[in-house]
Amino acid sequence: MGAIKTAILPVAGFGTRVLPMTKSIPKEMLPIVDRPALQIVVDEAFEAGIEHIVFITGRNKSAIEDYFDSAYELEDTLEKKNKIEIKEQLEKLRIPAGKSTFTRQQFPLGLGHAVWCGRAVVGNEPFAVLLPDVIIKSGTGCLAQMVEAYDKVGGNIIAVDAVPEEEVSKYGVIAPKSRDGKLIEMSGMVEKPPREEAPSNLKITGRYILQPEIFDLLEDQGPGAGNEIQLTDAMERLMKTQQFYAFEYDGQDFDCGSIPGYFEAVFAHAMDHPETKALVQALARKALS
Repeated sequence: MGAIKTAILPVAGFGTRVLPMTKSIPKEMLPIVDRPALQIVVDEAFEAGIEHIVFITGRNKSAIEDYFDSAYELEDTLEKKNKIEIKEQLEKLRIPAGKSTFTRQQFPLGLGHAVWCGRAVVGNEPFAVLLPDVIIKSGTGCLAQMVEAYDKVGGNIIAVDAVPEEEVSKYGVIAPKSRDGKLIEMSGMVEKPPREEAPSNLKITGRYILQPEIFDLLEDQGPGAGNEIQLTDAMERLMKTQQFYAFEYDGQDFDCGSIPGYFEAVFAHAMDHPETKALVQALARKALS
């Protein structure tokens, strides 16, 4: 059972659910108060002990690579103007040399295909997948919680959280087999089941720890829902030979790939930011008066 050192972040999507905001800006770069959504997900990965991040990019995503690179002209100007504190903040956001790889998914063939594109970098080691559409606000990062659980049981782990039963038909949910605290052994997954047929109300939440054998399955995985190569389909095949667990993490997730979810994420993070907290509270009181 190897340590989780590498994370794949699929960032090639068009962001069609949040157009026109994403017509010229990658959806992952939309700001959450004072930083891009993607920065929050990258911070979560490094907090969990990830040593190398594989960005699966596409055309018109060069802004992501530029963001995590050094901005010499900007940093030089800040230093000359003695704005050292701002310069140091920018330097902290830079991914150190050799700790990231950018590889292209040339065609939009689905999440499973995007993950498969990172196989050469990951190699024969377990790895994490973090969907940048999903921001999880928590004390200890969601992935860090999952890694702690993985160190105890190994296998494959999927992050889940409970949703109201009347909303299960909107999500992919897991079928529980047995439970030990927050760790749930799984017997299957169901995509958007009718409420009366749902095996649980625990939805899959965009964080995964997977064994490298998933790559062999993705290589010959046929198209599934939406005529795309689905990661879920390959996970169901892997479940026949390996243990799969769901982990009910502590925290709140926001679907930043939708306009309501993006707004909720901005609002929740603004409530915590020292420069916006009082303003948000005042606006909320005014709206309710």
